Amino acid sequence: MSLRGMRWAAVSLAAMVAACGAEAEQAAPPAPEVGVVEIQPQPYELTIQLSGRVTAFETSEVRPQIGGIVRARRFTEGAEVRAGQVLYDIDVGPARTNAAAANAAAASAQARYERYQQLIDINAVSRQELDDARAAADQANAAAQSARINLGYTNVRAPISGIIGASSVTPGALATPSQAQPFAIIQNIDRVYVDMTQSSADLMRLRRALEAQGVNTDRVSVRLLLPTGEEYPHAGVLQFSGVSVNPSTGAVTLRALFPNPDHTLLPGMFVDARVSQGTAPNAIVAPQQAVSRNARGEAFVLVLNQQNVVEERVLETDQTDGAQWVVTSGLNAGDRVIVEGVQRVRPGVEARAATPTRRADAGPEQPLRGRQQGG
Repeated sequence: MSLRGMRWAAVSLAAMVAACGAEAEQAAPPAPEVGVVEIQPQPYELTIQLSGRVTAFETSEVRPQIGGIVRARRFTEGAEVRAGQVLYDIDVGPARTNAAAANAAAASAQARYERYQQLIDINAVSRQELDDARAAADQANAAAQSARINLGYTNVRAPISGIIGASSVTPGALATPSQAQPFAIIQNIDRVYVDMTQSSADLMRLRRALEAQGVNTDRVSVRLLLPTGEEYPHAGVLQFSGVSVNPSTGAVTLRALFPNPDHTLLPGMFVDARVSQGTAPNAIVAPQQAVSRNARGEAFVLVLNQQNVVEERVLETDQTDGAQWVVTSGLNAGDRVIVEGVQRVRPGVEARAATPTRRADAGPEQPLRGRQQGG
């Protein structure tokens, strides 16, 4: 080959190499797009969650105070009753007879005493006989009063207002004053208690947290999650008075008082209670959908730094609330946390920031209708 031919071949080869390089540059894929949320400090209410059980504000057992045959029941099971309302009728005959006999005996004893008062002035009776007559009259009057009270007990009345349960007796049953089984049970649930169990150490930490936040322990707010997952609309107040430690378990029972105007909360119901510990004014809160676990079980998020390079940040968290995590270390104000498209990136690669297509507090990333999962 001539020198001129060799030069032409070299030029052609260089042109081909340059063209291949340009094509390679054009074929390089663009940086993936990820949805990010910028972390900003915000006020956050610190809470602890405890399991609780609902108990009635007042409970009363309906029991007979005299013996006799039950003649009638005057209420509907499960209905509301008022204090003093007649619930049962006990056969009035024996009590009425006893009252009549006691009244007659009292009248006789009183008349005898009054005669002795007239006779004492003429020394027809002794002072001792007068004193005995007066004592007998007082005793007979007391017996008559007791008989009249027992006559009133033939109407068994409601001791408190509330919801009455099932009746354990029917007309024709024999009532005795000392019977073990009550006729019925009334529960006042216009207000209810929620009893929660907590260790004594956790209770001490709760008290310290409340004191640090300047929260009055007499007005600690408590909210409830119902078994359906809904939040109960009325807040309660924690009752610290009367708290004692169980010596066998080391646990304490905390009691919160809740209004219950619609009778949504029923005795025996299990609920989750959220006890407020005050508000952190500048909390760092991360969306739950951005948080994952590594092989060591540590919580971490992917962050897009100022150079648009993905970083992994291991987090220390305090608590969760729904779709939010309270972060104590690992994130700072202004960090851009990746909440969408985490499947397309890894630490060390470049990415392009975009506005998320879903709310950052909407929970774990889910497929979107009409779109491919992950954006």
